[in-house]
Amino acid sequence: MAATLEDIAARLAALEDKEAIRALKARYLRACDLKQPDVVRDCFAPGQIRIAYQNFPEFSDRDAFVEIYRQMGCQPGVYDIHHATNWEIELTGTDRATGKWSLNFRTILTGPRQVVRLAVEYDDVYAKRDGRWWIVETVSHVTSMLTEQVGEDGSVTVLALAEPPAA
Repeated sequence: MAATLEDIAARLAALEDKEAIRALKARYLRACDLKQPDVVRDCFAPGQIRIAYQNFPEFSDRDAFVEIYRQMGCQPGVYDIHHATNWEIELTGTDRATGKWSLNFRTILTGPRQVVRLAVEYDDVYAKRDGRWWIVETVSHVTSMLTEQVGEDGSVTVLALAEPPAA
């Protein structure tokens, strides 16, 4: 069975949409690492959204989320690394998609001399408006956590190796 031009065009459009969503998620995570709150804000759709990250308050608009991000993440001595893998993107319509991601997150906190490593699972919803994909919902669940305390002499003490306590 030969593919029609319409079939090929639809498959190409689906690939382009998935790639645009992957680039959106990468832009968001990189902006978090590089302390670029305006870029973080621009990854989320204007208007009503949902951001529900485990152990944080839930947000229904991007500005409130970005303000907390500025306060917590954009401070001297806070260094983050977000590496997302294992992506699964499903196009659920011409302008809607869902995504699942595994995140390897590390934060280095120089003040308290701590390193925190998290394994996180994201469930996202994306919407395409005016030809552009946006994050409209993102929910995370921490699957494991390792916290290390670095002593003045460079020794490391493991403080926790388990799921974080319930909020």
